[in-house]
Amino acid sequence: MGANLKLELVLLPVSDVDRAKAFYTEQVGFGLDVDTTPTEGLRVVQMTPPGSACSVTIGTGLTDAEAGSYRGTHLVVTDLEAARAELVGRGVDVSEIRHMTPQGWADGVDPSHTDYNSFADFRDPDGNSWVLQEVGHRADR
Repeated sequence: MGANLKLELVLLPVSDVDRAKAFYTEQVGFGLDVDTTPTEGLRVVQMTPPGSACSVTIGTGLTDAEAGSYRGTHLVVTDLEAARAELVGRGVDVSEIRHMTPQGWADGVDPSHTDYNSFADFRDPDGNSWVLQEVGHRADR
């Protein structure tokens, strides 16, 4: 395909827009780009993860997807242990870190910090799930 296809926006179905907005901006650390009600019955709240070119939008009148049905979007971080600690410190319930081995899942970050191999998960108040994934870790920092 010759055309560029850039992922720019993901719609998250939530039941309480203000609660979700507070979770994503105050606890997870997303930047608030827009909170507008252009017409009655339509509210658009757009937020962007730090360093991301793709934003998420929550609101009313945007999607008929069931609140909490969104699953598994990956947020890439260079230091999974630090990112997890920061989120936990902000009150986010993040799973323990795990990594894949030839024998299956093992606890903790991959000792070699192999890209795309260490993970942790969290959910928003509605149950929409996110995966933290380590990519680009440098042991010489």
